[in-house]
Amino acid sequence: MSFYKTAVLYLNSEIGRSIKYWIDGQRQRIMDNPDLKVKIAEWLLWDKNENTLEEIKNLISENDHEKLSKLLLNRLKFGTAGLRGKMQAGYAGMNDLVIIQTGQGLLKHLEKNEKNLLEKNGIVIGYDGRHNSKRWAEITATIFVQAGYKAKLFGSLVPTPYVPFSVRKYNCAIGVMITASHNPKEDNGYKVYASNGAQILSPNDKYIQEHIKQSLEPWPNSWETHIIQNNDLIDDPLEEVMHDYTQRVKASILPEHLELNKKFKLMYTYTPMHGVGYNYVKKALDAINIQFKATPEQKDPHPDFPTVVYPNPEEGASCLDLSFKLAEKIDSTIIIANDPDADRMACAEKDSKTGKWKVFTGNELGALLGWWLLQCFKSNNPKVPMKDVYMVSSTVSSMILKSMAAREGFNFVDTLTGFKWIGNKALELTKQGKYVIFGFEEAIGYMCGLQVVDKDGVSAACHMTTLGTFLKSQKKTLHDQLDEIYTTYGYHVSLNSYYICYYSHVIKSIFDRIRNYVGPNMYPKSVMNGKYTIKNIRDLTTGYDDSQPDNKATLPVDPSSQMITFYFTNGLVVTLRTSGTEPKIKYYTEMCASPEQTDREKIVATMTEQVNAVVQEFLEPERRNLISRTT
Repeated sequence: MSFYKTAVLYLNSEIGRSIKYWIDGQRQRIMDNPDLKVKIAEWLLWDKNENTLEEIKNLISENDHEKLSKLLLNRLKFGTAGLRGKMQAGYAGMNDLVIIQTGQGLLKHLEKNEKNLLEKNGIVIGYDGRHNSKRWAEITATIFVQAGYKAKLFGSLVPTPYVPFSVRKYNCAIGVMITASHNPKEDNGYKVYASNGAQILSPNDKYIQEHIKQSLEPWPNSWETHIIQNNDLIDDPLEEVMHDYTQRVKASILPEHLELNKKFKLMYTYTPMHGVGYNYVKKALDAINIQFKATPEQKDPHPDFPTVVYPNPEEGASCLDLSFKLAEKIDSTIIIANDPDADRMACAEKDSKTGKWKVFTGNELGALLGWWLLQCFKSNNPKVPMKDVYMVSSTVSSMILKSMAAREGFNFVDTLTGFKWIGNKALELTKQGKYVIFGFEEAIGYMCGLQVVDKDGVSAACHMTTLGTFLKSQKKTLHDQLDEIYTTYGYHVSLNSYYICYYSHVIKSIFDRIRNYVGPNMYPKSVMNGKYTIKNIRDLTTGYDDSQPDNKATLPVDPSSQMITFYFTNGLVVTLRTSGTEPKIKYYTEMCASPEQTDREKIVATMTEQVNAVVQEFLEPERRNLISRTT
């Protein structure tokens, strides 16, 4: 509803007179911007949260036109990962009013597209331990319950994988998880899973966004969270889901490996990174006979993540210092870490010869888990032909699974970046009667089986620890096994990093420059003055791929994000892309050597020189606007 219609409705009401009086009183402090005045009036009328309401009032009093415009004239975009952003007032932030508008829009979308399922089984809602997560889960439940629909609302914080698991278990119309995963403490998010248990795909995100825009005014009861108390439409699925999920994970471990876990009693170190993981990982690891000690300072949920700068185990050793200390104390040689919502998993191992800790990269863990799950599947399904078996990874992840597939006879499929693509591809293949046994993304995300068609750090922890114990029984380490994988399938080495960039116009300028590098619509042909030649280029922003006969990319194209891949003649692959959830330009690189290429130092040296050249020539010209991950 526009400000003018709102004014007509409320002019004679007490709240309407108060708003008009307040705006008039600040008239001299607000620059003459009709659009901003409309949004200020809406916010003052609709927001019932005292903190965010006061935040907007203070900005008006301070005559902060720039920040008011930024917060009120922009809106967080609902994408295929839902919403994620800083907790603050305004339509550009995560707050009560934006959550209400999002929930109302989501409900309207479901009434149009999933009406029967919504009426029959409703929605499932989970939340993590961040500030406001529980409240926003309750607001979301309130919106659906006041409209007469069932809501399965978890009674305590849960790992993100529990929500997609529950969507499929209860055949719900939708799943919502309130989380910002591994983002900084200032952020929160609203993640949505479709009725198939996978993250939503376009164009559903655009349809939901349109319904949100049509449902901006809070409905009469949307703020009244008390209505979900002792309401017959509300159900807490926690105990049932925890039991069923744990049993599914246990069933995915072979009986002989359960016995090995029990026999060898290898002690692991675990950190949930101040997140939700501990109780749920303990339940799962207890079920498969794995023993562990949790890093005490990081064991319990804490919304401010006090012991880490970034609650992201992908950052490596800087997040694991306390775990290293505990592991040394208890003589544990393997560390398992989850991010705060436990959908991702990291792992480190102590080298018995040097005493140093190796933090495995996401690609290295993908190689280990892919190899392990293949061995387990072949052992448990000897009559299933390899032509019916599939593994999936994103196109920016290591191609080690592709190399395995070429030798072992199973199938490999790569997808666009994001588990929305991996999960939905897995479901598509399953409908065709295929066996999808593993999927991964280099950002420490792993799908071990199909109990959850999304990344799942709890089940990944179970398989990783079981692999560690199995190797121990063979008097080998994780690093030993990784070396064997590279010896068998070829050395695959990656060098990935990112730059932070807060300016969208700078990001566009960088990628436009690449697309017109040696002339209009002419991409670069080499780096280091021709020393390393580019064989092919794929641009999934524009749909260009010169490796195809018609120069058209076969993977889906997304004009709203930037992604260009360079294929060099010596086998190096480099992808530059923007993050969908953070202000980053990421670069992913991999050199895939054949088993016959055994000089790993030479391979690494060549790759390092090339990657440095790509970064310097394509990204460094905008260095003044970029922040390196090392700073």
